[in-house]
Amino acid sequence: MSRPPADPLAGAHLVAAIRATAGADPERKAVGFVRDPEREGEEALRSYSWLDDRARRIAVLLRGARLGAGSRVLLLFPQSAEFAAAYAGCLYGGMVAVPAPLPTGTSLETARVAGIARDAGAGAVLTVSDTEAEVRRWAAGTGLGDLPLFSVDELPDGTDPGEWREPEIRAGTVAVLQYTSGSTGSPKGVVVTHGALADNVRSLLSGFDLGTGARLGGWLPMYHDMGLFGLLSPALFSGGAAVLMSGSAFLRRPHLWPTLIDRFGVVFSAAPDFAYDYCVRRVEPEQVDRLDLSRWRWAANGSEPIRAETLRAFTKEFAPAGLPHDAMTPCYGLAEATLLVSLSAGELRTRRVDAAALEDHRFVEAAAGRPSREVVSCGRPPALEVRVADPATGEPVAGDAVGEIQVRGASVAGGYWRKPEATAETFVTAADGSGPWLRTGDLGTLYEGELYVTGRIKELLIVHGRNIYPHDVERELRAHHDELGAIGAVFSVPTEEGEAVVVTHEVVPSVRGDRGPALVTAVRATLAREFGLAPAGVVLVRRGRTPRTSSGKVQRRLAARLFRTGELAQVHADPGAHRLMAALREADGPRDASASTT
Repeated sequence: MSRPPADPLAGAHLVAAIRATAGADPERKAVGFVRDPEREGEEALRSYSWLDDRARRIAVLLRGARLGAGSRVLLLFPQSAEFAAAYAGCLYGGMVAVPAPLPTGTSLETARVAGIARDAGAGAVLTVSDTEAEVRRWAAGTGLGDLPLFSVDELPDGTDPGEWREPEIRAGTVAVLQYTSGSTGSPKGVVVTHGALADNVRSLLSGFDLGTGARLGGWLPMYHDMGLFGLLSPALFSGGAAVLMSGSAFLRRPHLWPTLIDRFGVVFSAAPDFAYDYCVRRVEPEQVDRLDLSRWRWAANGSEPIRAETLRAFTKEFAPAGLPHDAMTPCYGLAEATLLVSLSAGELRTRRVDAAALEDHRFVEAAAGRPSREVVSCGRPPALEVRVADPATGEPVAGDAVGEIQVRGASVAGGYWRKPEATAETFVTAADGSGPWLRTGDLGTLYEGELYVTGRIKELLIVHGRNIYPHDVERELRAHHDELGAIGAVFSVPTEEGEAVVVTHEVVPSVRGDRGPALVTAVRATLAREFGLAPAGVVLVRRGRTPRTSSGKVQRRLAARLFRTGELAQVHADPGAHRLMAALREADGPRDASASTT
């Protein structure tokens, strides 16, 4: 029988928290990677004594490689307990963890990881033996072959944990560079200090009333802020356990996610909206019947627009498995605030607002019979201060006005790594001298004290003076056309005549090219009827080929770039799309690229 952990939340930083639990209860479970939740049990989890010992060894190894305090260490891992050890090892060494995806996928991905390594000024790379050869090939191919590279599951002799010395860690000491999804040429590393990390984790733990010793888990990758700061770090801070599985396993067999939660007694898990919708569509009733989800107290939904229909459908679908009726929890957060900004615990709260007023940046409840849109409440901030401001002037707005969501408080990041201009643009001082306020780039309002997010400023479509939200268009198209898949990307591209709107959407595998013209005609009819929108082009895209972030968020700006270069994997593009692509290619100059049809 394991003893209750010492109160690690009293510690000022994650190193102190892990050390406190390892000292009080060495065999308490800390972290584990579960390949198959239907077959594996507690034996898959590693203890706090293992985590503390391995972290000290890694810190000694890095010091032996002549890396000093503040050095950046690139973490390239599959989902694994070893990632947790490497993450902790960096912090134990007083160094900065730089998580990134394994550079073993597309050329775009490998170039982006190389850009992260160079931007961070990484002094070493950590991985595991299973992926070491691939990482070495990537490093050699990108001119980074001279970086010291170590596999943390096969540490060399001489890494004695007894040689570890605790580093000096203050609230302002940098803990992590969290790179946001972006272009390969100019990645931006969000500077997360130990103080910001501790404050945000405490905010999450208190907001969800998790206390000490809770189990958190899921499939979110650890190089994503929602995985690192929403699952792993809170578990380790609170003396609990982080139970991890791979995202690819979830996508192949989605029932394994709730199975993991059932088998390991997970009380908190998180995912973007698409994942809950995916489970509703893909988990079979007989698989639900085998589950006991009565202990899943919090199912956090965030990282992309949250749909009320998803929350209701997931709750209904998994109610027979004992899922609490109020488990689904809409949240709002972003990497620049470390993670969590607000959460809506308890009963689902939504507002049905007038669609025309929303186009005019006003949040007005819809009268009966008026065109409307249902918007989900993301609740109240547990710790941070939130305001809504005019995006153009920065002045606060009030009443029913929709504006840019701005945030300030202890867990707001310290800017972007070595990017003073981008930092100055995003972390601003208000006219009254208050701040710094984090400009989130998200549109929304505070209504009766709760935060409602309506869209992204840079993705907003301005059509003949009207403001149209791309995710509204994508959702409406799916509602009217069963042949469309789960993902779409609506965006605008600049032309000599102004911004041209392009509608792209994935289709189900059964849709072939000869069906394309009729489906595009039907899509255009829906756009005209529901939005008064006549896009410059419509493109039907093969399933799985719309660019998304590691958490599943649609990357509309990257989709626009791929459209410009003709690299979207098309099932069918209408004549308007072909004309626009040709004009854009001509404007961009000679390019050796053509639309992919594979």
